[in-house]
Amino acid sequence: MNGETVGIVGNNPKFAAGCLDINSSIKGARFVRFCDAFNIPLLTFVDVPGFLPGTSQEYGGIIRHGAKLLYAFAEATVPKITIITRKAYGGAYDVMSSKHLKADVNYAWPTAEVAVMGAKGAVSILYRGKENTKQYEDEYIEKFGNPF
Repeated sequence: MNGETVGIVGNNPKFAAGCLDINSSIKGARFVRFCDAFNIPLLTFVDVPGFLPGTSQEYGGIIRHGAKLLYAFAEATVPKITIITRKAYGGAYDVMSSKHLKADVNYAWPTAEVAVMGAKGAVSILYRGKENTKQYEDEYIEKFGNPF
């Protein structure tokens, strides 16, 4: 940026919908620590729907490896800017240099969604067994998903 070196961390929504898995958590943590060691500021683009589900991820220790990324961002002393581009759901959002980890500046596009889970998942839990869940989903999006 303006001739200065910046470390960029981001999720790739074209691969596993941008979910964090074991390999991406390890790679991200290593990169964040590298940037911190050489005093390179971090720019994080967040589009993360959560951690990749599955027994192979759970048996492999996704929580332990995800915590490595969280810890790397938390202890990094370089300037950190976070931009939420689309989805920022659940614990995976916290791991990605969230406001809770003391990122210096946090931005979100007007269409960004910051929540525990998506509207469809929330409605399926809140209105389990009821008919016309599409109506409830639309109401949920209008109430909680609308920036205005």
